Amino acid sequence: MQVKTTQLKPTIVQIIFNANEADLIPFRKAATEKLGRNVKLQGFRPGKAPIAMLEKAIDPSALQTEVMEEAVNHFYAELVKKQNLRPVAHPKVNIKKFVPFTTLEVSLDVEVIGKIVLPDYKKIKLAKTKPTVTAADINEVIETLKDRAADKEDVDRPAKKGDQTIIDFKGTDAKGVPINGGEGKDYPLTLGSDAFIPGFEENLIGLKAGQDKSFKLNFPKDYGVKALAGKAVTFAVTVKKVQAVKPIKVDDAFAAQVGPFKTLQELKDDIKTQLLAERQQTADRDYQNQLLEKITEKSKVEIPQALVDEQLEIAEREERQNLMYRGQTWEEHLKEEGLSEEEHRKKNRPQAETRVKAGLVLSEISEQEKLDVTPEELDLRIQLLKGQYQDAAMQSELDKPENRRDIAMRILSEKTIDKLVGYATKK
Repeated sequence: MQVKTTQLKPTIVQIIFNANEADLIPFRKAATEKLGRNVKLQGFRPGKAPIAMLEKAIDPSALQTEVMEEAVNHFYAELVKKQNLRPVAHPKVNIKKFVPFTTLEVSLDVEVIGKIVLPDYKKIKLAKTKPTVTAADINEVIETLKDRAADKEDVDRPAKKGDQTIIDFKGTDAKGVPINGGEGKDYPLTLGSDAFIPGFEENLIGLKAGQDKSFKLNFPKDYGVKALAGKAVTFAVTVKKVQAVKPIKVDDAFAAQVGPFKTLQELKDDIKTQLLAERQQTADRDYQNQLLEKITEKSKVEIPQALVDEQLEIAEREERQNLMYRGQTWEEHLKEEGLSEEEHRKKNRPQAETRVKAGLVLSEISEQEKLDVTPEELDLRIQLLKGQYQDAAMQSELDKPENRRDIAMRILSEKTIDKLVGYATKK
């Protein structure tokens, strides 16, 4: 068989192969046997008729198609392995010539992972920051616990700072269209807690149960939801209850009330331990991301567009799902951002490219480090994950081959990152 390979682009390889009659014999035989299972020949039991007789009884067009498909699939897999290519999508197949069972000339355009040039990642250092917890952090948690534990009493007077109000509220834009996430029913809001945007709680001071009020506010320019940042919104609020919060003393009795603690100091120590653990997890995750970002920036990678498109689709599916949970449609979201679907995807493409590049860099490092995942490691992780689900159907999902592959890849990524952290922190 004659084979010619051409690098059309950094991530596109063209393979042209020309198979002769001898090369096609096994596929002709296999195709005849496969299609012949449904053919009945008088005087022969199923599967016992001679190949030559079966072939004559089979539709020629169906036989030729089967031979071509089987041959192309076989030679493609063989050539990809022999040439150490890493395809990222199905090849574009062009049958250039086919003389039944004697000549098959095929052109395959294969999108592959391009060249990856890594920096000397073992020498890349990154200092770790140690998380801290202050007395103010602990007191903030205690204030939240106080609010939950405190007795509340309905009062028939104007609301003042420190009271808890039970409210219904709805926010609308300049056109009277409700804003996403700007509506609540029977919402408990303590005045002075600064839980809402600046100015909201102040507008409720002086209102009694049963009173309504409308007021206009601007969201902060640095508000977390970009679509609302700096936006003018009119809120319509109904105060359903005003509740006086009875003062609660923060002492050993309070500690025993909110948890299994004998003293206030035990409660504070426990809060500090939990906050440190949470912040350490966050710090570790941020450190790993920063380290991988640093290595990725110093790497040169030819990125296949098929992987970028796949990453964009995954991100978009997640975004659509999150919007659905928030009660917003995809069309409403695009309108809110002032983007068409094409513009939205174009805006997200650089981030998708960065994620793909980081994934390819991580994969290349795991190969260079000769890291792998043993069957025992995979089975143990799956058993641990199964322990998180009570539903038998969810547990069985974890045993599906595609999910086992995903979990194995996750473990491999974790092992690779641990290796990089070791290099980055080694003195």
